[in-house]
Amino acid sequence: MAGEDLDGTLAAMGPRLRAAREQHGATLAGIGCATGISPSTLSRIETGRRKPTLEVVLRLAKEYGVSLDELAGTAPVTEPRTSGPLSFGDGKAVLPLTRYVGGLHAHKHVLSAVEDPPARPRQVSHEGYEWLCVLYGRLWLALGNEDLVLAAGDVAEFDTRTPHGVANAGPGRPVEYLILFGPQGERLRPRTSDIPRVALSLPEPTTPHPGGSPSLRKPRAD
Repeated sequence: MAGEDLDGTLAAMGPRLRAAREQHGATLAGIGCATGISPSTLSRIETGRRKPTLEVVLRLAKEYGVSLDELAGTAPVTEPRTSGPLSFGDGKAVLPLTRYVGGLHAHKHVLSAVEDPPARPRQVSHEGYEWLCVLYGRLWLALGNEDLVLAAGDVAEFDTRTPHGVANAGPGRPVEYLILFGPQGERLRPRTSDIPRVALSLPEPTTPHPGGSPSLRKPRAD
């Protein structure tokens, strides 16, 4: 393998390792305990700030139950299959809709109902690009300094290097939404340019109050 090809493979391995961990339903801390690799090292590898060694890749491939070809992006394409939902301790369930590692990934997320007004979502940032579509309920998306409440049928897309987080805007019912996550620079490619597009208008930055949630600005036609 040429040097440029090797560098490209190693650069693309970070997002694939992150996708494999998320499909495994594990946190950085959990994988760190299982493999002996520190969470900070795992984070740097997943975000492309550090190249993984062969030993690290072998440990992670074994822990995630994937092949080295899958992590390198050289595995043959197989039919996607769904698995059971993965439950997290924060009231979230995630159903993976794709099984391969790398490229675009689809997940269905369900946040359980809440009774009290939610706190502003905790934000994270990482390499990649994300598309989000709400199916049911009301989802609070905190994107950088902006806050938006999305209802069923609302969509959003953003560069995941921007700090972001979500929460159930509630109260009283769960929220369901779809996530498409892709590598940095990936974009959806509309093929219906003759059909008017509907754009989501983001609200002005708001400061959430303890007794309430941010307002929703409805989508508008361009």
